[in-house]
Amino acid sequence: MESKRQQKFAGVIQEDLAAIFQREGMNFLPNTLVTITKVRVTPDLALARVFLSFFNNANTQLALQTIKLHASEIRYKLGSRIKDQVRIIPQLEFFVDDTSDYVERMDKIFDKIHKEENPADSGQS
Repeated sequence: MESKRQQKFAGVIQEDLAAIFQREGMNFLPNTLVTITKVRVTPDLALARVFLSFFNNANTQLALQTIKLHASEIRYKLGSRIKDQVRIIPQLEFFVDDTSDYVERMDKIFDKIHKEENPADSGQS
């Protein structure tokens, strides 16, 4: 369970990273929309785990590697935005948020189950 402090700090980071990616994301990944889906911060506020979603990009692992290569530059830009609000600029770890892929897979499974049940239901009537 995250404390209120962690949640508030994660919100600040998410907001500022979103602005950075919106303005300068094309420099890292042309023609790709990067969305920060969630940010989790350690209790000491020294590490932020940033979950990203990529739109209009076929290879999410390559996009993630590109972001990781630019992590220090992104952290510097984040630091210049939040330096007056925090004592320490957290290290950033980037991960792919595959929640939408998971939901899509589950929907397909449920559709398949539903289609398999329907013929049996109509045969019993």
